[in-house]
Amino acid sequence: MMKESLIIILIILGFQSCVGAQKDSEIFTIYLVRHSEKDLTSNNYSNPPLSQCGAERSENLSNFLSDVALDVIYSTDYIRTQNTALPTALSKGLEISEYNPQELEDFSKLLIDSKQDALVVGHSNTTGVLAGLLVGEEIGAFDLDIYDRVYQVLIYKNSGRLHLLHTAFDCSE
Repeated sequence: MMKESLIIILIILGFQSCVGAQKDSEIFTIYLVRHSEKDLTSNNYSNPPLSQCGAERSENLSNFLSDVALDVIYSTDYIRTQNTALPTALSKGLEISEYNPQELEDFSKLLIDSKQDALVVGHSNTTGVLAGLLVGEEIGAFDLDIYDRVYQVLIYKNSGRLHLLHTAFDCSE
């Protein structure tokens, strides 16, 4: 499992070195993830916090992205998405900007027009859809029990290329 994590990190670093070397050529990268596991025992049914496993996964995401340059971090206004983004925001010294998951087409245009390396934290029914909008493909929602996907979208001259990565984090909760 450690070998898989190392390979994924090396791939990301390779892409980031290409991005860094060609920043003037309008290359930037957007990472999209679903929020980490939520606490299903919470009394706050409509906006539950992260579970212990979810908090650990969020820390793992921050470690996963530790060598990745980010200019901005976006999250929906839910506790679970904000807290998924928080460890990465703290480690990068960035604020978390909110976006409306009901306006994905407008948000995808903003991401492309901004030309910034970004992390976007969303939901199982929006993350794949937004990745698809960024690359001009139709990608739908995914299962509620999937938390290990990282959509990496490389944008060059307003054209996107999608890479689907998987984290090796496993929680024994």
